[in-house]
Amino acid sequence: MPTFTGEQATQYDSRITRLVPGYELLHQLTNAQLQATLSDNAHILVVGAGTGKEVLALAALNPTWQFTAQDTSADMLAIAQQQFDEQGITSRVVVHNGPVDKLSVKADAVLCLLVMHFLEDNGDKKELLKAIKGSLKKDANLFIADLMRPETSFEREAQLTTCAQLGLTETGKTQTGHDLENEFYPLDRMRFSELLNECKFGIPKLYFKALGFSGYVIK
Repeated sequence: MPTFTGEQATQYDSRITRLVPGYELLHQLTNAQLQATLSDNAHILVVGAGTGKEVLALAALNPTWQFTAQDTSADMLAIAQQQFDEQGITSRVVVHNGPVDKLSVKADAVLCLLVMHFLEDNGDKKELLKAIKGSLKKDANLFIADLMRPETSFEREAQLTTCAQLGLTETGKTQTGHDLENEFYPLDRMRFSELLNECKFGIPKLYFKALGFSGYVIK
Protein backbone atom coordinates (compact mmCIF):
# COMPACT_ATOMS: atom_id res chain seq x y z
CA MET A 1 0.00 0.00 0.00
CA PRO A 2 1.45 3.42 -0.93
CA THR A 3 2.51 5.66 1.93
CA PHE A 4 1.77 8.95 0.12
CA THR A 5 4.79 10.86 1.37
CA GLY A 6 6.34 14.10 0.13
CA GLU A 7 5.05 15.18 -3.29
CA GLN A 8 2.61 12.26 -3.38
CA ALA A 9 0.86 13.87 -0.41
CA THR A 10 1.08 17.52 -1.48
CA GLN A 11 -0.10 16.82 -5.04
CA TYR A 12 -2.78 14.26 -4.18
CA ASP A 13 -5.80 16.58 -4.30
CA SER A 14 -4.82 18.07 -7.65
CA ARG A 15 -4.18 14.64 -9.23
CA ILE A 16 -7.05 12.53 -7.95
CA THR A 17 -9.74 14.38 -9.91
CA ARG A 18 -7.87 13.47 -13.12
CA LEU A 19 -7.53 9.82 -12.14
CA VAL A 20 -11.06 8.96 -11.00
CA PRO A 21 -13.89 9.73 -13.43
CA GLY A 22 -16.79 11.20 -11.47
CA TYR A 23 -14.67 11.88 -8.38
CA GLU A 24 -16.61 14.98 -7.32
CA LEU A 25 -19.96 13.32 -8.04
CA LEU A 26 -19.00 10.31 -5.91
CA HIS A 27 -18.42 12.60 -2.94
CA GLN A 28 -21.54 14.66 -3.63
CA LEU A 29 -23.72 11.53 -3.67
CA THR A 30 -22.05 10.12 -0.55
CA ASN A 31 -22.47 13.36 1.36
CA ALA A 32 -26.12 13.64 0.36
CA GLN A 33 -26.80 10.17 1.77
CA LEU A 34 -25.09 11.10 5.03
CA GLN A 35 -27.31 14.16 5.27
CA ALA A 36 -30.34 11.95 4.65
CA THR A 37 -29.43 9.29 7.22
CA LEU A 38 -27.57 11.01 10.06
CA SER A 39 -28.90 13.21 12.82
CA ASP A 40 -27.15 16.03 14.64
CA ASN A 41 -24.09 15.14 16.74
CA ALA A 42 -23.35 12.06 14.63
CA HIS A 43 -19.81 10.69 14.62
CA ILE A 44 -18.31 9.83 11.22
CA LEU A 45 -15.19 7.75 10.76
CA VAL A 46 -13.32 8.56 7.54
CA VAL A 47 -10.94 5.73 6.64
CA GLY A 48 -8.06 6.93 4.50
CA ALA A 49 -8.89 10.55 5.27
CA GLY A 50 -5.76 11.76 3.48
CA THR A 51 -5.52 15.53 3.28
CA GLY A 52 -8.88 15.96 5.01
CA LYS A 53 -10.94 17.01 2.00
CA GLU A 54 -13.86 14.71 2.85
CA VAL A 55 -13.94 15.83 6.49
CA LEU A 56 -13.86 19.51 5.52
CA ALA A 57 -16.78 19.11 3.13
CA LEU A 58 -18.87 17.19 5.67
CA ALA A 59 -18.04 19.57 8.49
CA ALA A 60 -19.47 22.40 6.40
CA LEU A 61 -22.75 20.50 5.91
CA ASN A 62 -23.54 20.07 9.61
CA PRO A 63 -21.83 22.07 12.37
CA THR A 64 -22.61 19.41 15.00
CA TRP A 65 -21.05 16.38 13.31
CA GLN A 66 -17.88 14.96 14.86
CA PHE A 67 -15.18 13.07 12.98
CA THR A 68 -12.33 10.62 13.26
CA ALA A 69 -9.85 11.10 10.40
CA GLN A 70 -7.78 7.93 9.98
CA ASP A 71 -4.83 7.41 7.67
CA THR A 72 -1.50 5.60 7.69
CA SER A 73 0.30 8.51 6.00
CA ALA A 74 1.67 11.05 8.46
CA ASP A 75 2.40 13.48 5.62
CA MET A 76 -1.19 13.41 4.40
CA LEU A 77 -2.57 13.87 7.91
CA ALA A 78 -0.20 16.78 8.53
CA ILE A 79 -1.81 18.57 5.59
CA ALA A 80 -5.24 17.64 6.94
CA GLN A 81 -4.45 18.94 10.43
CA GLN A 82 -3.31 22.26 9.01
CA GLN A 83 -6.55 22.60 7.08
CA PHE A 84 -8.65 21.64 10.11
CA ASP A 85 -6.86 24.37 12.08
CA GLU A 86 -7.39 26.94 9.32
CA GLN A 87 -11.09 26.13 9.04
CA GLY A 88 -11.62 26.15 12.79
CA ILE A 89 -12.90 22.58 13.11
CA THR A 90 -10.00 21.06 15.07
CA SER A 91 -12.17 20.49 18.14
CA ARG A 92 -14.54 18.35 16.06
CA VAL A 93 -11.89 16.03 14.58
CA VAL A 94 -9.80 13.26 16.13
CA VAL A 95 -6.81 12.58 13.86
CA HIS A 96 -5.51 9.01 13.95
CA ASN A 97 -2.24 8.08 12.24
CA GLY A 98 -2.36 4.30 12.30
CA PRO A 99 -4.49 1.26 11.41
CA VAL A 100 -8.25 1.21 11.88
CA ASP A 101 -8.12 -1.72 14.30
CA LYS A 102 -6.34 0.47 16.85
CA LEU A 103 -9.37 2.78 17.13
CA SER A 104 -11.89 2.50 19.94
CA VAL A 105 -14.54 4.64 18.21
CA LYS A 106 -18.09 3.47 17.51
CA ALA A 107 -19.21 5.54 14.54
CA ASP A 108 -22.65 6.39 13.20
CA ALA A 109 -21.24 6.00 9.67
CA VAL A 110 -17.95 5.05 8.05
CA LEU A 111 -16.54 6.31 4.77
CA CYS A 112 -13.92 4.21 2.98
CA LEU A 113 -13.58 5.82 -0.43
CA LEU A 114 -10.84 4.78 -2.87
CA VAL A 115 -8.82 2.91 -0.26
CA MET A 116 -9.33 -0.84 -0.37
CA HIS A 117 -8.03 -1.44 -3.90
CA PHE A 118 -4.55 -0.64 -2.55
CA LEU A 119 -4.73 -3.76 -0.35
CA GLU A 120 -4.05 -7.29 -1.53
CA ASP A 121 -6.71 -9.96 -1.19
CA ASN A 122 -4.37 -12.02 0.97
CA GLY A 123 -6.14 -11.24 4.22
CA ASP A 124 -5.39 -7.50 4.16
CA LYS A 125 -8.73 -6.51 2.64
CA LYS A 126 -10.60 -8.74 5.08
CA GLU A 127 -8.64 -7.32 8.01
CA LEU A 128 -9.63 -3.78 7.05
CA LEU A 129 -13.30 -4.69 6.61
CA LYS A 130 -13.36 -6.48 9.98
CA ALA A 131 -11.78 -3.44 11.65
CA ILE A 132 -14.38 -1.18 10.03
CA LYS A 133 -17.19 -3.47 11.18
CA GLY A 134 -15.84 -3.24 14.71
CA SER A 135 -15.87 0.55 14.50
CA LEU A 136 -19.52 0.82 13.40
CA LYS A 137 -22.54 1.12 15.63
CA LYS A 138 -25.28 -1.46 15.08
CA ASP A 139 -27.22 -0.80 11.85
CA ALA A 140 -24.88 2.03 10.87
CA ASN A 141 -23.88 2.41 7.23
CA LEU A 142 -20.53 1.87 5.54
CA PHE A 143 -20.02 3.87 2.36
CA ILE A 144 -17.29 2.26 0.31
CA ALA A 145 -16.03 3.06 -3.19
CA ASP A 146 -13.28 1.24 -5.00
CA LEU A 147 -11.65 0.37 -8.27
CA MET A 148 -13.25 -2.89 -9.39
CA ARG A 149 -12.19 -5.49 -11.92
CA PRO A 150 -13.19 -4.47 -15.45
CA GLU A 151 -16.51 -5.80 -16.66
CA THR A 152 -15.72 -5.34 -20.36
CA SER A 153 -12.58 -5.77 -22.43
CA PHE A 154 -12.49 -2.03 -23.16
CA GLU A 155 -13.30 -0.56 -19.74
CA ARG A 156 -9.70 0.18 -18.73
CA GLU A 157 -8.94 1.86 -22.07
CA ALA A 158 -12.08 3.95 -21.67
CA GLN A 159 -10.89 4.95 -18.18
CA LEU A 160 -7.57 6.15 -19.59
CA THR A 161 -9.30 8.08 -22.36
CA THR A 162 -11.53 9.78 -19.80
CA CYS A 163 -8.56 10.59 -17.57
CA ALA A 164 -6.87 12.29 -20.53
CA GLN A 165 -10.03 14.30 -21.14
CA LEU A 166 -9.92 15.34 -17.48
CA GLY A 167 -6.40 16.73 -17.96
CA LEU A 168 -4.05 13.82 -17.39
CA THR A 169 -0.86 14.19 -19.45
CA GLU A 170 0.30 11.55 -21.91
CA THR A 171 3.06 10.57 -19.47
CA GLY A 172 0.51 10.40 -16.68
CA LYS A 173 -1.78 8.30 -18.84
CA THR A 174 1.02 5.80 -19.49
CA GLN A 175 1.84 5.62 -15.77
CA THR A 176 -1.82 5.23 -14.85
CA GLY A 177 -2.21 2.40 -17.37
CA HIS A 178 0.72 0.63 -15.74
CA ASP A 179 -0.69 1.21 -12.26
CA LEU A 180 -4.12 -0.12 -13.21
CA GLU A 181 -2.55 -3.38 -14.32
CA ASN A 182 0.19 -3.76 -11.72
CA GLU A 183 -0.25 -1.61 -8.60
CA PHE A 184 -3.87 -2.14 -7.54
CA TYR A 185 -5.84 -5.16 -6.35
CA PRO A 186 -9.42 -4.76 -7.60
CA LEU A 187 -12.12 -7.29 -6.87
CA ASP A 188 -15.00 -8.49 -8.98
CA ARG A 189 -18.49 -8.09 -7.57
CA MET A 190 -18.78 -11.71 -6.46
CA ARG A 191 -15.55 -11.69 -4.46
CA PHE A 192 -16.43 -8.31 -3.00
CA SER A 193 -19.76 -9.67 -1.75
CA GLU A 194 -18.05 -12.78 -0.36
CA LEU A 195 -15.63 -10.68 1.67
CA LEU A 196 -18.43 -8.52 3.02
CA ASN A 197 -20.39 -11.61 4.06
CA GLU A 198 -17.32 -13.07 5.79
CA CYS A 199 -17.02 -9.82 7.79
CA LYS A 200 -20.73 -9.89 8.82
CA PHE A 201 -21.87 -7.12 6.49
CA GLY A 202 -25.12 -7.23 4.56
CA ILE A 203 -25.74 -6.98 0.82
CA PRO A 204 -24.00 -4.02 -0.86
CA LYS A 205 -26.29 -1.49 -2.56
CA LEU A 206 -24.74 0.23 -5.58
CA TYR A 207 -25.12 4.02 -5.64
CA PHE A 208 -22.27 5.11 -7.91
CA LYS A 209 -20.72 3.66 -11.07
CA ALA A 210 -18.23 5.38 -13.36
CA LEU A 211 -16.37 2.96 -15.61
CA GLY A 212 -14.05 0.98 -13.30
CA PHE A 213 -15.12 2.67 -10.06
CA SER A 214 -18.12 1.65 -7.99
CA GLY A 215 -19.61 3.00 -4.78
CA TYR A 216 -21.76 0.98 -2.38
CA VAL A 217 -23.67 1.54 0.84
CA ILE A 218 -23.69 -1.43 3.21
CA LYS A 219 -25.01 -2.21 6.69
